[in-house]
Amino acid sequence: MSTENEGNEVPPAPSAPPVPVASSAASPQSPEPDGNAPTTPLPPVPGDAPAAEAGAAHPSGPAPDGSWPPPRPAAPPHPETPSYGDAGVGGAGGPGAPVWGAAYQQPAPKPRGRGGLVAAVLVAALVAGGLGGGLGYTLAKNHDDSGSTTVSASDSGGATQVKRAPGTIASVAAKSLPSTVTIEAEGTNGNGGTGTGFVFDTQGHIITNNHVVADALGGGKLTATFPNGKKYDAEVVGHAQGYDVAVVKLKNPPSDLNPLPLGDSDKVVVGDETIAIGAPFGLSNTVTTGIISAKNRPVASSDGSTGSKASYMSALQTDAPINPGNSGGPLLDGSGAVIGINSAIQSTNSGGGFGGSGQSGSIGLGFAIPINQAKYVAQQLIKTGKPVYAKIGASVSLEDSSDGAKITDQGAAGSAAVESGGPADKAGLKPGDVITKLDDMVIDSGPTLIGDIWTHKPGDKVTVTYKRGGQEHTVDLTLGARVGDS
Repeated sequence: MSTENEGNEVPPAPSAPPVPVASSAASPQSPEPDGNAPTTPLPPVPGDAPAAEAGAAHPSGPAPDGSWPPPRPAAPPHPETPSYGDAGVGGAGGPGAPVWGAAYQQPAPKPRGRGGLVAAVLVAALVAGGLGGGLGYTLAKNHDDSGSTTVSASDSGGATQVKRAPGTIASVAAKSLPSTVTIEAEGTNGNGGTGTGFVFDTQGHIITNNHVVADALGGGKLTATFPNGKKYDAEVVGHAQGYDVAVVKLKNPPSDLNPLPLGDSDKVVVGDETIAIGAPFGLSNTVTTGIISAKNRPVASSDGSTGSKASYMSALQTDAPINPGNSGGPLLDGSGAVIGINSAIQSTNSGGGFGGSGQSGSIGLGFAIPINQAKYVAQQLIKTGKPVYAKIGASVSLEDSSDGAKITDQGAAGSAAVESGGPADKAGLKPGDVITKLDDMVIDSGPTLIGDIWTHKPGDKVTVTYKRGGQEHTVDLTLGARVGDS
């Protein structure tokens, strides 16, 4: 990437996630799985996709504009590229495409102007929600007069209730739900949708995904509704397209806000219990459960629409059901502490969908932004309104690879592949070098490098392992900084 490829058209997901080889950050509670065995190779990135934030470009020909965010290439995302909401109705993403875990749910059946796929997806989501509600009412009405054959449990005194011990899923849900909100974003043209968010502090700041509030940017309308039905107008304090994190603030917030406790995503291990809260298909205040299926899963995602730009994460993978509408909601551990922000899903998009609408849904492959990274981003957004990205100052290829992240021969718009005076330049890195490790994390591709660099902060010192002429070398460098998305 100059690590400057961050806003590029969605590249293929890396063939293998970066995992610690001997990571000091790994939790002592249980061993991490071996990350050296590559997963199924990803499809090639579109031929004109820009370079990544380590600075990505293609090996042949000049790299596209590497500014943040770079322009969208003409070619649509590959069928296995993650995309917002749900891809699958004849557009970018296609069958089996990873999609954003919380595609917006339109408040009214208004067409969107972002492209055929997204419009079809959003309309499908709206129809599915309406159909589900109507169906429930019909069934209730049809069975209203039928005789009951159920047997009620004895109720001694009529006032007893089931007692649930602290730490159970029921108790965690009861404590956490009041601190979550359903967010409705509407643009100046009337288009929009919904997502989820959660209380970050007592001042009224709410954390969610950038793609949840995108429609309200530039003068749109934003509201947040709590489970008790109280709705508040809100405004976007700051948003980071590359990280896919946004912070909104309630106008005239209540005085009794209870921020959700934040956990330590670095200490999470595979097999830990997870609890997801959100509004799947518009069904607010839904709670689902699962486990941590994997860590450090490289994910590059976009909404698949015209002008869409990629976001990158080194994600927590969970099998807790996450569906369109869950985006921006908290992923909790078994104690109720937030360990991630639900953001994307992989879906087969078989066409069945919720309510027969054809909208994609959960197949047990959900991805969340680690809370340690999201917390840092949110704090920057609250403080300055702009995101800050770590970078190495070199352009790397976004093409599918299993060998590493290759520094390209040329940077964006004909610029130098290695930024003069930047971290990579000072460390002696050159075009053609292939980065294979960042600290103890295995790097198999440009997108993997971008996602892993962004888990660090500017000023962090990292050790880069790279190959040049068949020989392996190691060098230390200090990560630089880039402010803003463009």
